[in-house]
Amino acid sequence: MVGSGGREHALVRALAATGWTVFAAPGNPGMAADADVRDIAMSDHAALVALATDEAVDLVVIGPEAPLVAGLADDLRAAGAAVLGPSGAAARLEGSKAFAKEVMLAAGVPTGRSRTVSTVDGGMAAVADFGLPVAVKADGLAAGKGVVIAQSEDEARVALVSMIDDAAFGAAGSTVVVEEGLTGPEVSLLAISDGTAVARFPAARDYKPIGEGNTGPNTGGMGSVSPVPGIPDPLADQLVDEVHRPVIAEMARRGIPFSGVLYAGLMMTPGGPKVLEFNVRFGDPETQALLPRVAGDLGDILLAAARGGLADQPVPVTPQASVAVVLAAANYPGDPRTGDAITGIDDALATGAEVFQAGTTRDGTGTLVTGGGRVLAVQALGDDVAQARERAYAAADLIHFDGEQMRRDIAAGMDA
Repeated sequence: MVGSGGREHALVRALAATGWTVFAAPGNPGMAADADVRDIAMSDHAALVALATDEAVDLVVIGPEAPLVAGLADDLRAAGAAVLGPSGAAARLEGSKAFAKEVMLAAGVPTGRSRTVSTVDGGMAAVADFGLPVAVKADGLAAGKGVVIAQSEDEARVALVSMIDDAAFGAAGSTVVVEEGLTGPEVSLLAISDGTAVARFPAARDYKPIGEGNTGPNTGGMGSVSPVPGIPDPLADQLVDEVHRPVIAEMARRGIPFSGVLYAGLMMTPGGPKVLEFNVRFGDPETQALLPRVAGDLGDILLAAARGGLADQPVPVTPQASVAVVLAAANYPGDPRTGDAITGIDDALATGAEVFQAGTTRDGTGTLVTGGGRVLAVQALGDDVAQARERAYAAADLIHFDGEQMRRDIAAGMDA
């Protein structure tokens, strides 16, 4: 398992629970209970290849987007490893929003009108054409924070200046995609593919803004829920047929076969579903809500996607609902404060909830402390969303650290 966040902790937990021996690099303190943690940087491709080779691993799962875009899967495959994750070329579906738009248009996938620009004036011309509101998106990777939904021309200009002129996201924002504003509920739909067959997970929803009522700046995600009311299985199957399969076919046509997890962020607009973005890996925090619902051996599914022979049918899941609530550090999504002691995780686990660690580390005394922006995700199952939500918040309320931020409205008002 390559990665150190909550998504990777959820994957490690699910794999270890079905008997797999797991190595995690670089891992985190939470993963140490279920995996052999190795302190290897995700950018150290040679060391990761050596670990996979020396331990004769059956499968390498790459969690985050940055090593995928950097071509880690290519280096591992060249050494003979089976890898869950696309090539560097195929990972451009996430690494470049402009490339993803191009592929969507070629594949006939529904998406909003957009224009790719590299100057503030060009961006403002697009704003004038599309009207307000408008989405201003850094083209490259920006840790889930490179999107501003501008409600006014002034907001749009500030976002464009920040990304293009002030390089707020470095090279990732030197090119910007300006997209027409879309309205409607958002849905995350993940499907796994071996390049041909497609197996979807149930629909999920994540909550990006830091504040309740979806207010404030975007984060990497403050919570997630599955299932999603209004997205029954037949509709999810239809969405996969309209979105995932055409994109995977278009990538194959271009000689860039896609294998791994294709995550579509969709908006269910009055005019029908439209794709907002693609990710080329498991979502975070959707994974923390989805994986506890998977029935059977997750490792077998991942291995089939990596080696070929994946069953072209939905991933089997339990009928239970799942809610995950993120606890974030002080100052997040800005420069998060670190070093605050974390207490109560064992108490939360004792309720039957799961606690997936993300931005955690140990200080010189061995105390578990905050080490990043999104610190933990607390997840619980229930007979319905309301029960899962109640259990997740009850467990989350047992955990404490100074400056803790937690939205209180994750999955609120859902009747599924």
